Amino acid sequence: MDTSTHFVMGIGLAGLAYVDPVVAASPMLAAAVMVGTIAGSQAPDIDTALRLKSNSLYIRNHRGLSHSLPFLLLWVLLITGVIALIFPGVPIGHVATWTAVAVGFHVFTDLFNTYGTQAARPFTERWIAWNIIHIFDPFLFTTHVIAILLWAFDLIAPAPLFVTLYSLTGLYYIWRTIARAQAVRKVRRLDNSPEQARYIVIPTISWNRWHVVKRVEDGSYVIGKMDGSNLVWSLHASSSTHAAVAASRKSPEVSAFLYFTSYAVAEVEELPAGYKVRWADVRYRHRKQYPFVAVIVMDRNFETIDTYVGWLSDEKMDKKLLSARP
Repeated sequence: MDTSTHFVMGIGLAGLAYVDPVVAASPMLAAAVMVGTIAGSQAPDIDTALRLKSNSLYIRNHRGLSHSLPFLLLWVLLITGVIALIFPGVPIGHVATWTAVAVGFHVFTDLFNTYGTQAARPFTERWIAWNIIHIFDPFLFTTHVIAILLWAFDLIAPAPLFVTLYSLTGLYYIWRTIARAQAVRKVRRLDNSPEQARYIVIPTISWNRWHVVKRVEDGSYVIGKMDGSNLVWSLHASSSTHAAVAASRKSPEVSAFLYFTSYAVAEVEELPAGYKVRWADVRYRHRKQYPFVAVIVMDRNFETIDTYVGWLSDEKMDKKLLSARP
C-alpha cells in the first residue's frame, strides 16, 4: 500500500489495541502502543531511503529484504527496544505484540497489490504480488480516516469502533479477492482463449475496471483493459532483437529493473551516434504510456552514455536524457 494508507492503518491498529484491557486501562501504555503501531506500520518501507544513493539500488531492494521474514522480527525488536527507553516501566510485552501486528499487517497488505514483496525470503527471492488491491485504495484509506476522526472527537469508543473497522476491512479483502478471481474467469471467457493462456489481471483505482496483460507463447504481450464485461485489447508489445538490447542487460540499472520484473519489453531507438534502449514493465500502463522504465543511451560500441531507471513520464525522461543525445 502507499505510505499514507500505511500511516492511517498504524493509527487504526493503535485504536484496535484497546480491545486489550491492559492497554485500555493505561494511557501511558496506550501511547506507547500507538508509537509502536505507527512505527511498525512504516518500518518495512525504510528502504525508500536507498533512493538517496541510486534509483537502481532502490528498485532492486524496495520491498525486498526489509519485508522478509527475518526483518519482521528485527523491526519488532528494534522498535520495542526504543519504546522501552522512551516509556520506562510500561508492560513491554503488550507493546511488542501490537508492534508485531503492525509490522505483519504492513507486509501482508503489500502482498495484495501489483508491486508485491519478497516476503518469503530467505526461502525464495520470488516477488509475491497477488494483484487484488490497487496500491492506493480509496475505500481503505477513507474508512480508516473516518474511524480515526470518530475516535479523535470521542464520538465512539475505540474498541468497538476499530473492531468494526477491521471486521469490515477483512470482509473487503475477501470480497476483492473473489472479485479478482471472477475477473480472471471473465477475461478467459470473453477472450475465448485456450486454458493454457496466461493472463495478468491487475486492479485499478476503480472497482469495476481492470488492466489486463496476456502473455503470448513467443514471449510477447497483448495489453488491454476490461471495464465491466467489455474487454478491449489495445496493444501488442514485444522486445526488439537488436544487439543493443542484449548489450543493455549489462547495465546495473537495467539489471536491477529486470531483477524486479518478469514482464518487461525492450525497444530500440537509433540515434545519430548510438542507441537508446527503453525497457518498460507492461503491467503498468497509464495514459497510453509505461511510466515504470529503465532507459540506457549507448554509443555505437554499446558503451553507456547515460541511464535512468524508475517511475517517469516520457517528457521527463526525454529531458533527463537530452544531454546524452549527440
